[in-house]
Amino acid sequence: MAPMLYRFFALSPIEKDKVLFIGTHTDRLSDNFLLLFRRLEREYDLTIRFHFLERGKAKNAMREKFRYLRDAATAAYIICDNSNDFVACLGKRSGQKILQTWHGAGAFKRFGFSTVNLLHGNDLSSMRRFPSSAEYDLVTVSSPEVIWAYVEAMGKEKTPKVVQATGLSRTDVYYDAAYVSGCRERVHKLIPEARVRRILLYAPTFRGEVEKAKAPDRLDIPAFSAALGEEYVLLIKHHPYVKVRPEIPESCRGFAFDVSDTLTIEELLCAADICISDYSSLIFEYSLFEKPMLFFAYDINDYEDWRGFYYPYEEMTPGPVFCENEPMIAYIRDVEQCFDREKVRAFREKFMSACDGHATDRIMERFFGEALERFRRAEPRQDEEIEAAVTAKTCEALQAGGEQ
Repeated sequence: MAPMLYRFFALSPIEKDKVLFIGTHTDRLSDNFLLLFRRLEREYDLTIRFHFLERGKAKNAMREKFRYLRDAATAAYIICDNSNDFVACLGKRSGQKILQTWHGAGAFKRFGFSTVNLLHGNDLSSMRRFPSSAEYDLVTVSSPEVIWAYVEAMGKEKTPKVVQATGLSRTDVYYDAAYVSGCRERVHKLIPEARVRRILLYAPTFRGEVEKAKAPDRLDIPAFSAALGEEYVLLIKHHPYVKVRPEIPESCRGFAFDVSDTLTIEELLCAADICISDYSSLIFEYSLFEKPMLFFAYDINDYEDWRGFYYPYEEMTPGPVFCENEPMIAYIRDVEQCFDREKVRAFREKFMSACDGHATDRIMERFFGEALERFRRAEPRQDEEIEAAVTAKTCEALQAGGEQ
């Protein structure tokens, strides 16, 4: 039914002023969209639509599908933040352009065609029959080093030049001193203990498939509290796919805080003094701050068999890898002497060299070029108007999908 509806809507002309943002991870505009949206809203008079295609959540799925297909068939510009078979299988009309901003920096865990025959992936014939990567005009990545991985994962061997090291739009905020300071203040306001103690961030990725995502539960919070509680607070940020999270022991409530629902990862990266992760791409962004990172990879063998990595794990990670809690605690206690800043700098240069605070400028130039000049506003919109537009368009998209 969807292809038939799409073909019907495609009988209408493409609307040169329509920009469609398609999100799949959350029910709000993703961090890789925000700066692009604000730039478009500030400088141009456009028709901008949001669609959140998180399957299984919309109460009025048919109505949302109808709206999406209409916009996908008539938008001049389509911007995605993830692989999406609902975009890829519909194809692209002549006169349309598609931007893939992706949702992670660097190249860590394998995805797409890179997972052929792994436990996480499918067989090659299935991937070719049901593609998840569209006919992109531009795929933005964080450095020249990782272009090859995205070409492979998205099956772009025939059009490799669409993958470009523009940098990631969302990383521009980390070069804004006022933004970074504001993030730290929000963390301190929510967690007053963080004003007088250092911040230890634990931000692991999920385990298993997306639909049944589980949180790792091997971090020994009482041991961390006993050893580090006087000097640190532990802020825990679980992956948004995780619905059931490990409870923090009552005895550790003044030391450890689950901030998964209350603070963004951007706020936490700006505020954290040390980051503990495992296989999450957030380490690429955190490297911009050149601060200590630890890797709690107790299930590395199982994870590698299931998902796989683009680079040898222990050679790539810009910090020590641990499988047990006690050595990790010992490292943190002596972090000033143990931390190898040069290793983090080398990692940053290799994987994040295009993320220099000007990524949004480059993306605007390479994707839109001069085509939007006819829609330029006589007077740029003010910040308050732009934020009101974000809220209004998000509510509109959620209401259309039946969300409350």
